[in-house]
Amino acid sequence: MTSTPPPISPAEPGPVPTPVTGTAPPGAAPGPATTPARRTVLDMFDLTGRVAVVTGANAGIGRALARALGEAGATVVVAARTESRNTETVQELTAAGIQAMAVRTDVTVRSDVVDLTTAVMDTYGRVDVLVNDAGMCIHAPTDEVSEDDWDAVISLNLSAVWRCCQLLGAPMRAAGKGAIVNIGSMSGVIVNRPQWQAAYNASKAGVHHLTRSLATEWATDGVRVNALAPGYVRTDMTPLHDPRYRARWIDDAPMQRAAEVDELGPAALFLASDASSFVTGEVLVVDGGYTAV
Repeated sequence: MTSTPPPISPAEPGPVPTPVTGTAPPGAAPGPATTPARRTVLDMFDLTGRVAVVTGANAGIGRALARALGEAGATVVVAARTESRNTETVQELTAAGIQAMAVRTDVTVRSDVVDLTTAVMDTYGRVDVLVNDAGMCIHAPTDEVSEDDWDAVISLNLSAVWRCCQLLGAPMRAAGKGAIVNIGSMSGVIVNRPQWQAAYNASKAGVHHLTRSLATEWATDGVRVNALAPGYVRTDMTPLHDPRYRARWIDDAPMQRAAEVDELGPAALFLASDASSFVTGEVLVVDGGYTAV
């Protein structure tokens, strides 16, 4: 079900330079009457007029990323499975002055992603940013992981990312512009301890290389594809307080702490905005230095 969407300006994405009129000094050669204003560095981060679809946006990291993009001016589409949490998230965003709508979506179901794409295009006529955040993890030794467990992790963490890129990326490619940010993990770079999570690690490594592959394939279509790879982040699902994990999760990290969800927003905004206009196929690791040692 799609919530009632707010209006959005049909303006092209990004701030449009306004002419600056000047008078030539006496004796100067005639020149153009106007000079385009230079975009400042902060202008490059502005998402005003753009539409950003965020999967898994009704909780945790996804919710923080949706708010960050909205605060930068984007209209946000919350795409997640639980309708009640979708509604709460849209209410939170709109209370903060952010234009937002929700589309109930199970990204593991192709028809749901088709419906999501149709809803966004029918409502706004464009997709400018896609953030693929929906994911899950199973902590268990490999010999205790069932076929169903493995399939569930790969289906949500990797196959759904490919599916959303394919379907929501199509209107971006047709328009000749767009930015995709896939949420990977430092687990796609290292093997976490003491918990064992082979399926999750493999899925995130797959997200990283899918990102590079699509970035290369779609570069000439004007669509940039990058990944954000967080380290340990404080969420309701992360047992940072558990002494079994602190020694490896916190004490091994140079910054000696986990990230707060709001600390990921600026990095995602960088990859989603014109601030990274010459960046594609990159995996930006945000882990407090964990993978540096």
